[in-house]
Amino acid sequence: MASKYDALSRIILQNVGGKANINAVTHCITRLRFNLQDEAKANTDVLTSTDGIVTVMQSGGQYQVVIGNHVPDVFKSVVAVGHLEDLAASQSDDGSAPAKMNPFDTFVNIVTSVFTPFLGVLCACGILKGLLALCTTFNILGSSGGTYNILFSLADSGFYFLPPILGYTAAKRFKLLEIEGLVIGLAMVYPFMLDAKAMDLSNLFGIPVVMPPSGNYTSSVIPVICAVAFAGWFENKIKPHIHDAIKLFAVPLITLTVTFALTILAIGPVASAISSGLSFAFNWLYSVSPVVMCAIVGAFWPVLVIFGMHWSLVPIAMINMTQGGDIILAAMIGTTFANSGSVAAIWLKTKDKKIKGLSPAAFISAVAGVTEPAIYGILLPKKTPFIRDCIISGIGGAVLGFLGVKVYQMAGLGVFAYTGFIDTVNNDVSGMTIAIIVSLLCGAAGFLVELLFYREKAEAAPAKKPVAAGEAKNVTVHAPITGKYIALAELPDEVFSQGFLGQGCGVEPEDNHVYAPIDGEIVQIAETKHAVGIQSPEGAEVLIHVGMDTVNMQGYGFDVKVKLGDKVRAGDMLMTFDAEKIKAAGYPITTAIVITNSDEFTEIAFDTGKSYSKADEIGSIH
Repeated sequence: MASKYDALSRIILQNVGGKANINAVTHCITRLRFNLQDEAKANTDVLTSTDGIVTVMQSGGQYQVVIGNHVPDVFKSVVAVGHLEDLAASQSDDGSAPAKMNPFDTFVNIVTSVFTPFLGVLCACGILKGLLALCTTFNILGSSGGTYNILFSLADSGFYFLPPILGYTAAKRFKLLEIEGLVIGLAMVYPFMLDAKAMDLSNLFGIPVVMPPSGNYTSSVIPVICAVAFAGWFENKIKPHIHDAIKLFAVPLITLTVTFALTILAIGPVASAISSGLSFAFNWLYSVSPVVMCAIVGAFWPVLVIFGMHWSLVPIAMINMTQGGDIILAAMIGTTFANSGSVAAIWLKTKDKKIKGLSPAAFISAVAGVTEPAIYGILLPKKTPFIRDCIISGIGGAVLGFLGVKVYQMAGLGVFAYTGFIDTVNNDVSGMTIAIIVSLLCGAAGFLVELLFYREKAEAAPAKKPVAAGEAKNVTVHAPITGKYIALAELPDEVFSQGFLGQGCGVEPEDNHVYAPIDGEIVQIAETKHAVGIQSPEGAEVLIHVGMDTVNMQGYGFDVKVKLGDKVRAGDMLMTFDAEKIKAAGYPITTAIVITNSDEFTEIAFDTGKSYSKADEIGSIH
């Protein structure tokens, strides 16, 4: 199920340098902690100016994105949308299992991981097919000549042999030997399987065989992915039962035979029927109203990109291409150009050095069809430019739908997508001409709209709501630890010392016991046991964070005595800690006491610079 933090997660992932730049990701009680290959690739300025992010810290070899108390939910979203289960599972400080995904999210995850490794090659084949069509249209090459036939063999092979290609990439996703996935795909396009009339494919073991509507599995997508998914599951089940002496050949023999038989009898026909049904649904909507259908695709494509859901439409688009042309990828062509135009205008108008520095790369990427830097780095954080872009993209899609423009083969993105609009069967370039005109108009519209409406102004801090008489929230705070209390600014962690997480104070412990500083309910316990949060009946949220960077101790040296939901009184025991173990690990035992929702109160005062014992009054919240 999609999370409300998915958009924020994608901004974070994009601006820490992408998945390829992440070695590991963990979280503590308030922040995401990334181990990055190269911190120079992270866009710290973008992250610190994004709503939902308090600040960014670079400390101890970690790139820390400070979120606040709801960081566990953001962490789950980051793991899910970034497909970081392996990186998070091995390094997660909370020891929890990777976030589970619902069926749709799982489907998107599968499509993404299966298509990403060869999408560039597939686009290259599509561009070459388009260029060959241009050459024959303008009589540069003859369609029966040697040059054309040889190059077309290369261009068309990426589409004709989709099953073995997808079989190979899907095998990695489903933890099957890649060569086994490749063989399953090759068997699906073996010459015997291409013509059911010429070869007897009527039955297998006496069971009738139903071929897909196209007559064979060339250029198909879903059947081979489903087949490899089954093979990966099936092989994992049988492997422990095969003797080691024959496992080398017996495992693939059984896996491939059973999988291919089930693919021909059940998996292939069912998957083909589902694929045809999805394609039929989109084409039915298109037949009802091409304008509305394409307007929706165009307008919501940038939103789908944010949530990673655009991948779910790629298999449907590829099915459509085998049936006479696709309207899905045609309708979104204006998106990349609207992004480009908007970024160009913002680049000209902005006085913000961070935005001006990001704009050139974002503009070039968007022109080439890679819109993530523009969306995550500039448009989405500014919000209204992103909304205006979606409207322009929707209008562009509506125009293309009205004119009946389609994509006939996978090509590149952005300016490299144009050749995909060439009808190579009829050598018709009119669709490409219209696509060029509409996309350039979308780019011009994006530029002009932002030139007119883009504004930069400092956002005023929200005024604190005055507390009416009789509604005063008065909370007395008692010392949770015996020791010397210091001002928040003296804490050796910038996130705390600069008040990013709220007002409060610090303490240099002289004891190893932590007591409740207020009456209330336990609302937070770090899985690594180094921090506890309490909420008072008046609504004050107090966080006690023992030591600095002690999340890295993974709970070693800490013993929490309460559990979530417990009701406590000021002075009740919350936890104990071993100060010597913390010091031996190289971490300060200086402890932070922070009111994490400080903005909801008019006055917070702590009396620091002196020592207090357990339960002494150290401050108040009003």
